[in-house]
Amino acid sequence: MKLHVRYFASIREGLGLGAEQVDTQAATLGALRDELLARGGAYAEHLARGRAVRMALDQAMCAETAALREGGEVAFFPPVTGG
Repeated sequence: MKLHVRYFASIREGLGLGAEQVDTQAATLGALRDELLARGGAYAEHLARGRAVRMALDQAMCAETAALREGGEVAFFPPVTGG
């Protein structure tokens, strides 16, 4: 399936891109993250399992178990603090 994947803040800076179209076999957000990690390099560094990474599907915060759908928008970003 094809997805629109967006990266924000330090993840965007580390990967050197803000968005890309991804053709994936992943069924869930977690599986997509694993596919991206398997690319190695900056993806493995900035999306690593030991790093705090938030995910959204179609602009709603989701757990890694959220099911993907054709044409969906996925976003990866670090936790945000403010005050």
